[in-house]
Amino acid sequence: MSLSRPLTDTSDTEQPAPPTGTGDDRKLSTTDAAGLVGVKYTTYRVMAKDAVDEAVVDFDRPVEKSCTESVPLVGADGYRALWNARHRIAESYDLSPEQVQRLLGRYGSLIGELLEMISEDPSLAQPLPDGGGYLRVEVAYAATHEGAQHLDDVLARRTRISIETWDRGVTAAADVAELMGDRLGWDADRRRVEVETYRERVRAELESQQQPDDHAADASRLSAPEIVAVG
Repeated sequence: MSLSRPLTDTSDTEQPAPPTGTGDDRKLSTTDAAGLVGVKYTTYRVMAKDAVDEAVVDFDRPVEKSCTESVPLVGADGYRALWNARHRIAESYDLSPEQVQRLLGRYGSLIGELLEMISEDPSLAQPLPDGGGYLRVEVAYAATHEGAQHLDDVLARRTRISIETWDRGVTAAADVAELMGDRLGWDADRRRVEVETYRERVRAELESQQQPDDHAADASRLSAPEIVAVG
């Protein structure tokens, strides 16, 4: 089964299947396999339900309708109760209510894992320098729980620091490297290389935006070093 969008009906009637709950132009394609392409985050679970339900139509026994579109996402369980308790949480961990609200928006009920880290090291409740309001604990959590391996994993992917701060995370880079390095066992050289590589990538990206055409812009971006050798 593949995932794809939009979908065209390739049945004998050539009539499109009705869309399911989103009002867009999705159509279910069925040949020997059910497939969806180009799925958006806002619709992929409903579309996955469509594909799963179609895939079992010809089974020789009844199969219950897929419930994938209504299974709570990670962090959803208990979210509303935590939201109601956000002011109490803020007082308990020396955070502002706004900081707790933002953490709940990003992590949902997994916020408890970050709060536990703050309990063990209260300095993690502090914001990153020029980090767009992100807290030190979010960097630590990215390294210990979210598989972040490099600086740009945190600055450009686990957070939006690279697009939400005036300098694209260059100022925060050194602190992020220290937080990650302490948890991933980086030595001084590795921390230095991570920071230098990230800064070079930002420089190359900014330079690319000044180029007269796409070819020159791509060349500028590709001039930045890779933190992991490729090819």
